[in-house]
Amino acid sequence: MVSYKELGLVNTRDMFAKAIKGGYAIPAFNFNNMEQLQAIISAAVETKSPVILQVSSGARKYANQTLLRYMAQGAVEYAKELGCPNPQIALHLDHGDSLELCKSCIEMGFSSVMIDGSHLPYDENVALTRSVVEYAHQFDVTVEGELGVLAGIEDDVVAEHHTYTEPEEVVDFVSKTGVDSLAISIGTSHGANKFTPEQCHRDANGILVPPPLRFDILAEIEKQIPGFPIVLHGSSSVPQDEVATINKFGGALKDAVGIPEEQLRQASKSAVCKINIDSDGRLAMTAAVRKVFAENPAEFDPRKYLGPARESLKKLYEHKIINVLGSNDRL
Repeated sequence: MVSYKELGLVNTRDMFAKAIKGGYAIPAFNFNNMEQLQAIISAAVETKSPVILQVSSGARKYANQTLLRYMAQGAVEYAKELGCPNPQIALHLDHGDSLELCKSCIEMGFSSVMIDGSHLPYDENVALTRSVVEYAHQFDVTVEGELGVLAGIEDDVVAEHHTYTEPEEVVDFVSKTGVDSLAISIGTSHGANKFTPEQCHRDANGILVPPPLRFDILAEIEKQIPGFPIVLHGSSSVPQDEVATINKFGGALKDAVGIPEEQLRQASKSAVCKINIDSDGRLAMTAAVRKVFAENPAEFDPRKYLGPARESLKKLYEHKIINVLGSNDRL
């Protein structure tokens, strides 16, 4: 058993309480490798932001759980080296699908886990979530549950249709499970192609505009559980300049569209205190790598294409922290 506290990590409890009070959201950035981790930590330090390092089940398999533990510990030391004496960094399991997986992550140093039983019948979701909470709270690890289903694809998580969160269920779910935060479905979606063209309309410039988030559902949920930490998954905005760069240099991203950043900024001023961003980072990284290969086809040194990808990621993360989430200058 490795305690996250030994690694210098924190859980999300205080992070979320401060975020709700301050009207901002904590960035939850997914990572799989060193360059992504470097970009996340350097952006968080330079903007003086707390941050959640988010790992999906697929990323855990890809990177190896032992390496991830030491990478997280290294991230804390790296932040200190960059000039942040007291970094606020959580290591979070994204979309855990079983008690066994959550246990394994907790025992390997994760400070927060998500158990996603949203695809199950309601009573089974409650039972599964409660079992994870009972185990995690023994070790002061925070737990995120989910009500409602997001459409789209993210690693092993696949759903064709939205199921909006039912506000009348949230009080019962939170009280029966004891979760520390709740992921809800109000119109966000996983992946870079979050919506079909038929679901959107085109503006005067021919750009696809997605349907707006259901702030009415969010408002009703806040009435039901005032001050309770709310999480938004699938909240990448799919920057069109990155999509254009990818397509310019050989990519084939057709009609990729995301969540407008102004809507995410609005959400972050409410009880939404954690916003997950994964696809935007993938797009920025891919665009930078494709550009290097297109302009320097003889290049084969990974540092020469992963270095620019890392810088592009850092720039993106700083923008998200300052202009979308508002979590800068909170340390």
